[in-house]
Amino acid sequence: MLDDRGYSGRLIRGQDPALLMEKAVRDRITNSQYWLERCFGLNEATLCDRAVELTFVGGTYGAQQKPSPFLCLAFKLLQLTPPKEIILEYLNQPDFKYLTALAGFYVRLTFEAVEVYKTLEALLSDYRKLRRRTKTGFSLTFIDQFIDDLLTKERVCATSLWKLPSRQQLEDLDLLEPRISPLEDEIEELDQDEMDTSGIANGLDSVESEDSKAEVDEGRNGKSRSPS
Repeated sequence: MLDDRGYSGRLIRGQDPALLMEKAVRDRITNSQYWLERCFGLNEATLCDRAVELTFVGGTYGAQQKPSPFLCLAFKLLQLTPPKEIILEYLNQPDFKYLTALAGFYVRLTFEAVEVYKTLEALLSDYRKLRRRTKTGFSLTFIDQFIDDLLTKERVCATSLWKLPSRQQLEDLDLLEPRISPLEDEIEELDQDEMDTSGIANGLDSVESEDSKAEVDEGRNGKSRSPS
């Protein structure tokens, strides 16, 4: 299939996937040293090798808005448009957290809404640390926070994200089941502990109240028996 720009590969939402990034960002990427030296000729397998070398996530940084290796590899993925099975392999492998983050970013850009939620929400319980490159330095984040940003923010890593319907909208349309938080069991246990603690406290208050009443009654009885 050929679109109006002469692209004959797979289309994402009716356009060349590479156009999912703004032109200014694309130009910075393709003119960068990392792109020219490290991204030429990459395929799905060799890109994976590059991704495991990543040491931070990020978009552009510095006064000249230099593109990060993470952003360059994301753009290369958009050019390659690997089968979903390969992206899911990248995403779910347990050893290379920046490869997971890269695949998550690609999922958010290219998958349909229901698939985005179903695929990424599993990573909201992944608490591995990530370094994030900002315009002025580095900050600490976590995979779950990075994924939450992808699900809730309009712009991540110098890239405008397509507008994702809210989870509630998809639930109302019966396209998604209500999400059960992995913390729900812990919350229920905490609630039960609070109820148990409250019950014990009420029991102690009741005992103390009865003891106090008994002391008062004893005092009154003592006064009534005292000689006049």
